[in-house]
Amino acid sequence: MGESVDFQEYLDREMELGEIDLREYSPLVLAYIGDAVFEVVIRTIMVKKSNCPVQKLHKRTSALVKAQAQSQMAERLLPLLTEEEMHIYKRGRNAKSYTKAKNATLIDYRRATGLEALTGYLYLKKDIKRMIDLIHAGIAEE
Repeated sequence: MGESVDFQEYLDREMELGEIDLREYSPLVLAYIGDAVFEVVIRTIMVKKSNCPVQKLHKRTSALVKAQAQSQMAERLLPLLTEEEMHIYKRGRNAKSYTKAKNATLIDYRRATGLEALTGYLYLKKDIKRMIDLIHAGIAEE
């Protein structure tokens, strides 16, 4: 079996990625990476909890990653957020996006974008424990 490595540290080292100042990133850029990270986390949970046909995995995953579900999750998480996290969430929620989710209200889409921005922020900050803890708290009631 191969050597276990820290994903982010290895990625940074091998791709020669330097330190970043997260304050310089727009909330939509944070949401861009947060969307992908959130989906990978949810897909990982679904795969590890149930070895079933891909169609079923996709259906279960889609139910949690769609804007409406993320919006509900964001509302449940608000009382748990630190001041810094709330600031990032609100920046994402209030960002002027030129796209809209196909099957979501504007309010749900904006809340989901806030959650994705927060996920992206925590991921890039390398605060994986906090990111996972919040996602776990958010889906615990699903």
